[in-house]
Amino acid sequence: MEKALTFVASFGASAILGIFLLPLLRRLKFGQSIREIGPDWHRKKSGTPTMGGLMFIAAFVMVTPFVIRNTGTVSVAVCAVLFGIIGFCDDYIKVVKKRNLGLTASQKFLAQLLVTAAFLLFLLYKGHLSTQILIPFINRPLNLGVFFLPFAAFVLLAFVNGVNLTDGIDGLAGFVTLAVTLFLSVVAYRDGNLSLCLACLTVAGGILGFLLFNIHPAKVFMGDTGSLFLGGFVAAVAILLRQELLLVLCGIIYVAETLSVVLQVSSFKLTGKRIFKMSPLHHHFEMCGWGETKIVSVFTAVTVIGCVIGYYAIR
Repeated sequence: MEKALTFVASFGASAILGIFLLPLLRRLKFGQSIREIGPDWHRKKSGTPTMGGLMFIAAFVMVTPFVIRNTGTVSVAVCAVLFGIIGFCDDYIKVVKKRNLGLTASQKFLAQLLVTAAFLLFLLYKGHLSTQILIPFINRPLNLGVFFLPFAAFVLLAFVNGVNLTDGIDGLAGFVTLAVTLFLSVVAYRDGNLSLCLACLTVAGGILGFLLFNIHPAKVFMGDTGSLFLGGFVAAVAILLRQELLLVLCGIIYVAETLSVVLQVSSFKLTGKRIFKMSPLHHHFEMCGWGETKIVSVFTAVTVIGCVIGYYAIR
C-alpha cells in the first residue's frame, strides 16, 4: 500500500505542477531552440517550453522526505538533484542567454565530475560503498579494489550523459526511464532497501505525470534539467545497490544511444564516412522514415525486455 501511495502521490504532484508550470514557462518565453544539425522537421518544435523536468524534480523533492529512511537514499536524492541543477543552469543559459549550446563542454564536465566525486566520497565515508560489484547471471561479487572509484565515476558520468542523449524526441527519455526506475524499485525491494525502492517509485510517478504533457506532440520538453536529474538518479541507485553492470541490461537504450554517437564520431574522424544517417540512434531511425511514436514504442519495448532479462540475471 505504501509503495502504491508513493507512486500515486508523486504522479499527482507532477501532473498538477505541470498544469501551472506550462503557462508560466510560456509566459517567460522559456522555449527550446532547435539545433541546425538536427532533422529538418524538428524545427517546427522551436519555441516549445523546456525545463519541464522541474515537474518531476519538484514532485520528487515534495514526496521523498516522507519515504527516506537511510543516508544511502539521501545521498542518491541529493546527487540526482545536484545533477538537475547543472541541467537547469545549462537550460537557463540556452533560453535566457540565447546560447543554444548552453554551458561549455568543459564547464558541464567539471560540474558533473565534482558532483560525482562528492557522491562517491560521501558513500565511502558513510560505509555505504563497497569495492565489489555484482556480476549478473552468476551473482558473484568481483572486487575491483583501487579501480572501483574510477569505475563507479565512469558509470555515473556515462549514464548521466546517456540519458541526456536519449532525450531527443517526444516522450523517449521519459518512457524509457519510467521502465528503468520501476525495474530498479523491484531490485531495491528485493535487496531489502525499502527506502530506495520508494524513492524509485517517486521518480517513476513523477515521470508519468510529466509524460501527460510530453507525449507526441510534446507540449513541453524535460530539458537538460530533467535528463541530467534522471541520469544521475538511475546511476546513483545502481551504484548503491552494487548493480552497475545491470544498467547495461535495463539501460540498454542509453548504452545504444551513447555508442551510436561514439561510433559515428570515431568513424567520421578515421575514415571520413558515417555509420548512421544521423546520431544519436533515434535520429537514425527518424531518417529511415520511422515516426516518433514508433521509435518511442520500440525503444521502450526493448528497455522492458532488457529489464526482464535483468530480473532473471539477478535471481
